[in-house]
Amino acid sequence: QVQVAESGGGAVQAGGSLRLSCAASGRAFSTYTMGWFRQAPGKEREFVAAISWPSSVTYYAGSVKGRFTISRDNTVYLQMNSLKPEDTAVYYCAASPRSMEISRPSTYDYWGQGTQVTVSS
Repeated sequence: QVQVAESGGGAVQAGGSLRLSCAASGRAFSTYTMGWFRQAPGKEREFVAAISWPSSVTYYAGSVKGRFTISRDNTVYLQMNSLKPEDTAVYYCAASPRSMEISRPSTYDYWGQGTQVTVSS
């Protein structure tokens, strides 16, 4: 069993930065693929970024590539720079024992409760 919890959300003006953190516990966490997803009101949950194990290869949605950076040590981070109003959403951290189809929400078995990110223009 893996428990996942996000932190670091908040409100920021366009062009600003935020760093989200994801603390995960459980004996296999360090071997899991970790992903970030987001969901805006009235929209489906969408892939943002993921980082694999053990090679820590990173993957990004086109809309955030070059602005967001995912990294991991004992915690998983999402550094978000040059934020835009369209980045406003609830951001979720997720864990998966799989390494394929990592942009699909159904790949992930464990999810956090989410943290709100609001970007004003």
